[in-house]
Amino acid sequence: MTLLILGGTVFLGRHLVEAAFAHGHRVTLFNRGQHNPDLFPDVEKLRGDRHGGLDALGDRRWDAVIDTCGYVPRLVRASAERLAGATDHYTFISSISVYTGPATDESAPVGRLADAAVEQINGETYGPLKALCEAAAEHAMPGLVLNVRAGLIVGPYDPTDRFTYWPARVARGGEILAPGRPGRRVQFIDVRDLAEWIVRAAGRRVVGTFNVTGPQAPLTMAQVLDACARATDHAARYTWVDDDFLLGAAVTPWTQLPLWIPETHTAAAVVSSVSSDRAITTGLTYRPLSSTISATLEWHATRPAGLSWRAGLTPAREQELLEAWRESRASNQPGASREPA
Repeated sequence: MTLLILGGTVFLGRHLVEAAFAHGHRVTLFNRGQHNPDLFPDVEKLRGDRHGGLDALGDRRWDAVIDTCGYVPRLVRASAERLAGATDHYTFISSISVYTGPATDESAPVGRLADAAVEQINGETYGPLKALCEAAAEHAMPGLVLNVRAGLIVGPYDPTDRFTYWPARVARGGEILAPGRPGRRVQFIDVRDLAEWIVRAAGRRVVGTFNVTGPQAPLTMAQVLDACARATDHAARYTWVDDDFLLGAAVTPWTQLPLWIPETHTAAAVVSSVSSDRAITTGLTYRPLSSTISATLEWHATRPAGLSWRAGLTPAREQELLEAWRESRASNQPGASREPA
């Protein structure tokens, strides 16, 4: 199969290239060359910009196209329209953030924008814009589009640190602030499993909309941390801190404490109760969590010392919160004095 990837050098994109290679496909990349331009030296690269710079695509034809970097409907529409006569299959990488609540299947309601012309991407518009991007691709190439509503993507080369923080934190040892309830459900998917399923689905011309997250069986935050401890051979000590305290301490969900969203927040249901049954019936498989953790740690070990983390608590902030949590617990014990000393 000849495969055009829009993007292809950052996180999911680079794993898509590797998965395509593993299946013997020929890959062309279209991007601006601003991220990892020397990656995959033997792959054909077309330099261009989705903002009016699609001419580099020329009159070429590919068996399938994977769009990894579409966030604005106008630009997705332009790319899909330009490629409508150049391919028989278009995969658009979307997100479970399109949903407004639990997604027991792909028919669950998606977010809408009051003004469909909005192009500013933020926490409120990201999901609805992705939903509009899906529609834009389908409008340009009706019946030929695979919309992949991916969950949190984790694993090697993740630039967000939204999962890497936990294996690295457990490996550092000591007392660890663990957010919320131990039994709180979490969902995410190894980038390699996602890339493998996408490449195989493109090769089989699978179309329609699919939730693609994991794991296959329910997973709790406690199980994630215990798996990190086993992978790092550390006897971890967790202090579980409840949602209300963390919110009262102005801890930012999802970023300052990855994988954590207060259970009373609507977004908690979106990121923890998505069904991927439809994708599983079409061949989605999952590697063990231990493999994801080990591979993430191996990659993390190659990163520069003293890097600036994009997610997670600093050691000082974590210690500050743990001390404040202990003080709050002590002051709430029966018989504790509530008068100033």
